[in-house]
Amino acid sequence: MSDAWKVGKQETKGILKTQEYCILVGVITKDEQEAQVMEYLDELEFLATTAGAITKKIFTQKMPHPNVKTFVGSGKLEEIREYIERNEEITLAIFDDDLTGKQNGFLEEYLKVKIVDRSTLILDIFAERAQTAQAKTQVELAQMQYILPRLRGLWTHLERQRGGIGMRGPGEQEIETDRRIIRDKISILKKRLEKIDQQAQTQRKNRGELIRVALVGYTNVGKSTLMNLLSKSEVFAENKLFATLDTTVRKVVWDNMPFLLSDTVGFIRKLPHHLVESFKSTLDEVRESDILVHVVDIAHAQHEDHIETVQHTLNELGASDRTTLMVFNKVDLYREKYFDDYLDQNTKAEIMEEIKEKFSNLYNFPNVLISATEKENIEDLRQILAEMIINEYNIRYPYQAKSW
Repeated sequence: MSDAWKVGKQETKGILKTQEYCILVGVITKDEQEAQVMEYLDELEFLATTAGAITKKIFTQKMPHPNVKTFVGSGKLEEIREYIERNEEITLAIFDDDLTGKQNGFLEEYLKVKIVDRSTLILDIFAERAQTAQAKTQVELAQMQYILPRLRGLWTHLERQRGGIGMRGPGEQEIETDRRIIRDKISILKKRLEKIDQQAQTQRKNRGELIRVALVGYTNVGKSTLMNLLSKSEVFAENKLFATLDTTVRKVVWDNMPFLLSDTVGFIRKLPHHLVESFKSTLDEVRESDILVHVVDIAHAQHEDHIETVQHTLNELGASDRTTLMVFNKVDLYREKYFDDYLDQNTKAEIMEEIKEKFSNLYNFPNVLISATEKENIEDLRQILAEMIINEYNIRYPYQAKSW
């Protein structure tokens, strides 16, 4: 990878970036299935790729629970260290569960590489993707809240603050000074966020009484691509986790019927609690919406698990009671992945109809199967969604004549 960015033939100045290589570490506890943990680690690898790291090897170990000091057993830890020593390009070890300050310190000292856990990695991606003042403040607040209970002495050369004339007194351990600084920073960030939230609320009030539709779903299921199709606008879409971080709202008009369509940040398993708390203001678009369009990647092997994660997060946000349309995206990839070549079109259509009926019975929501990239069944989606929006308008304004 080049150490300098190039625009045309001119080199631009900036921090020189080198490619990072990492290993992943996960523990299979007595409460988890091995296949489930491997799925988590596949997702962790995707997170690492999104952050810019290349995964060289994945280490797993079956244990009743993670070791309180070393996370994995001593034998496995020695195996990891030997592998890192043989592969000098590795500078990073990523663990699939949250680490305590004690575990982090020991592992860093023992393995001689940077130690990152899943939550820290997600926070790092959010920090890189944040564009607006609101998102940047929310990420910084989540980082401070995550760091606070994990502080450890970073300056071992001093046990207490510098003594001498003018400095005598009860003294304060440096780690306590760090904690106080971080608490003060958290307080400042919360006040800043409150001010930004008030501005956002004012913006939402100024939008009038239009019906609000919010796209929700697991990260990387195609929400932004679908947003571009439905609103005919250009929202950033990329095959990476958390490509969309800031909520995007567009006014859309279908056959003289106006409504607001918003694209929100994707959810993910093991999402850091502080991140959910910090981003609740961004997700006000979800809470204040009239209709939720729950987008699902049907081609993903764990899509049912993803649905459960999204529904759990919606419960946390207090938005699980909204009128919901489930959109099963990427049916083209599903057919490519699971259908045999010898199946004729009629048989394929029958199978897809059975799948649709299965989801209707399983989740008790209207649903539609589409491919956003291939623009398949988009008109069906538009028709179903339009009927839901008209119904919401009729409920809200039962005595007003409509122009559509």
